[in-house]
Amino acid sequence: MTSSLSAYQAAQQSQGIQTLLEAEKDAAKIVQQARQYRVQRLKDARAEATKEIEQYKQAKDQEFRAFESSHAGTTSTAQTAVDKETEEKLQAITASYNQANDAVVKKLLERVVLIKPELHRNLKKIEA
Repeated sequence: MTSSLSAYQAAQQSQGIQTLLEAEKDAAKIVQQARQYRVQRLKDARAEATKEIEQYKQAKDQEFRAFESSHAGTTSTAQTAVDKETEEKLQAITASYNQANDAVVKKLLERVVLIKPELHRNLKKIEA
């Protein structure tokens, strides 16, 4: 009876060990599934973040285009005003040139043609 009792205990221990091994396998499967779930959640989060970034980028690009188109008329108006102002200034400069041209040429010719010989001012100081 002792041998059958010890065989029974050995069978129970073997069965207990088998149960522990199965539980360990189940735990490993659960851990692996948790890891896969976590990796999948990270991938999903990245994809969602990329999608949100792209939507935000498109919204800002659209906003910029709207701003640009609303101010495009202002730019052409400003360019027209600058061109007009430049033309007016150019006409004023041309008129001033035409008006003073003869007087300037006359002064230049007087300076070049009419020469008054005199000693240099440094030479005068030495002689004195």
